[in-house]
Amino acid sequence: MSLGAHELSPNPGSVRSRKRVGRGDGSGHGTYSGRGLKGQKSRSGVKIRLTFEGGQMPLARKLGTLRGFNNKWKVYHQPVNVGTLNRFDDGAEVTPELLRQAGILKHLREPVKILSEGELTRKLNVTAHRFSKAAREKIEAAGGTVNELNPRPSGKGEDA
Repeated sequence: MSLGAHELSPNPGSVRSRKRVGRGDGSGHGTYSGRGLKGQKSRSGVKIRLTFEGGQMPLARKLGTLRGFNNKWKVYHQPVNVGTLNRFDDGAEVTPELLRQAGILKHLREPVKILSEGELTRKLNVTAHRFSKAAREKIEAAGGTVNELNPRPSGKGEDA
């Protein structure tokens, strides 16, 4: 047997009547209307902002005095050591995309820098954004080539 929509009713005790404050002591919400005695919150028109701490120095102002400097132009590189490149086959074209597929890089949002830790025993064509001087020498000593993606300007003039 199913009930029609007009026959449905809420569970007993789940629906209560609205609390009517300030309607005399007999209502149970007279005199102070559930606001307690005195104080800022008992007054009408009270509106205390979320960060207010009762006149104490707010946390946001305390933390504003911390020291330090955050350089918003700093470029963070993902480091890859030369020794980890040995897992690729001889003569392979190693790119940031290939490093990502191999699980060496976590993502491709930051530029890649090849560092010189470890030994390279394979001839590889390595493409990355930056290379340390020693890493470049190790790759070329193994017979590989180095391709730098969007290399940095030298900082010198055209005629230098």
